[in-house]
Amino acid sequence: MREIIFDTETTGLDNRVDRIIEIGGIELFNHFPTGRTIHLYINPGDQKVHPDALAVHGITDEFLKDKKPFAELAEEILEFFGDARWIAHNATFDMGFVNAEFARIGLPPILPERVIDTLSMARRKHPMGPNSLDALCRRYGIDNSHRTKHGALLDSELLAEVYIEMIGGRQAALGLGVADIATPAGPRIVEEVEIVVLERSRPLAPRLSEAEQQAHEALVAKLGEKGIWAKYDRLN
Repeated sequence: MREIIFDTETTGLDNRVDRIIEIGGIELFNHFPTGRTIHLYINPGDQKVHPDALAVHGITDEFLKDKKPFAELAEEILEFFGDARWIAHNATFDMGFVNAEFARIGLPPILPERVIDTLSMARRKHPMGPNSLDALCRRYGIDNSHRTKHGALLDSELLAEVYIEMIGGRQAALGLGVADIATPAGPRIVEEVEIVVLERSRPLAPRLSEAEQQAHEALVAKLGEKGIWAKYDRLN
């Protein structure tokens, strides 16, 4: 299963007039990063970058003036995404802009069933919040210290790590298939089970405090030879 974790930066907040000026994406296959990415800066034409947006992402009109317009990049974007799911944090915002750009050049929209919103996922998983990308990085121990400005590719990379943690981090996926097995009674069709183990990008932070660990060790010491832990140690 292919998924693309992506993010956009825009000239402002209104997709009726504002435009996408940056898009970045990370390819996942069976929830595992493949190393394939997309990263494009886009000329918004006559639409200028709003000062509030500039303060967030730092992308200037001067920087964008020699970049290609969306119409010239749409085919490259669609080819990269292919039949994959589109995954974004607050996907309503990003998909509103993506589909507005497609509409301007006569292309059909990306349907909602192909879209996953990690913000909605986070709100269900952590209803007390906060659930911004920075807050989720802190929750899952993901280093985002280099994120001084919003950037589409960097934010996609961070979101990919967050997404993998939210769906289980290290996990086993079962793949079922069939195979012909030769037996004395003739060929027999049996099912094959493939186990794919996905590794966390980094271990979770320990949940025990140092004080709790010391209290546990003190308790075990008090049990002495009568404790089951002592018996287990002798056996090993």
